Amino acid sequence: MSELRSRFGEIDIYLFDQLLKGRFDGVRSVLDAGCGSGRNLVFFLQNGFDVFATDRDADAILRVRRLAARLAPHAPSERFHRSAVEAMPFGDATMDAVLSSAVLHFADDEAHFAAMLGEMWRVLRPGGLFFARLASSIGMEERVMPLRGRRHRLPDGSERFLVDAPFLAGHAARLGALPLDPLKTTIVQDLRAMTTWCLRKPG
Repeated sequence: MSELRSRFGEIDIYLFDQLLKGRFDGVRSVLDAGCGSGRNLVFFLQNGFDVFATDRDADAILRVRRLAARLAPHAPSERFHRSAVEAMPFGDATMDAVLSSAVLHFADDEAHFAAMLGEMWRVLRPGGLFFARLASSIGMEERVMPLRGRRHRLPDGSERFLVDAPFLAGHAARLGALPLDPLKTTIVQDLRAMTTWCLRKPG
């Protein structure tokens, strides 16, 4: 188990599933948009990927820079930026894959959600992979409390922007995105639901 942990860190199990499916075969550049402490970057840093990351939290970026210095000392530190997901400092169509793990559910409203999603889509190259994990109301419709718009109070006490299947399908259609997998939703002890959303940008 310690060997697995050293190779993959605390990677999201659904991102690990994408690795097993070969979705990262041939991928060179990977952006973690809203990277936090870099829990999903250990494998990529250790296996020759060009890793980029953003987070609005300066401490998070500092931790990711330290992680990269340890695991991939050749990686330029300027690849790791403090910035909001909706205003990233990367060029159009520069990333082979974009990761968004537990980020989109912090959207203030639908306009903010669309801005974050649109920015991640902008930097993704044609043919690229978009992977997201986000809170949803799927299977929890009777357990969440509407607050304003899509903001809800969850049974665990947190407040999140919650999506559902038609909402995600509408955004995918507007982007012209190709769904790679059916939506997969995990309900965590009736406290919250997390949905996996995987798309391909048409090439």
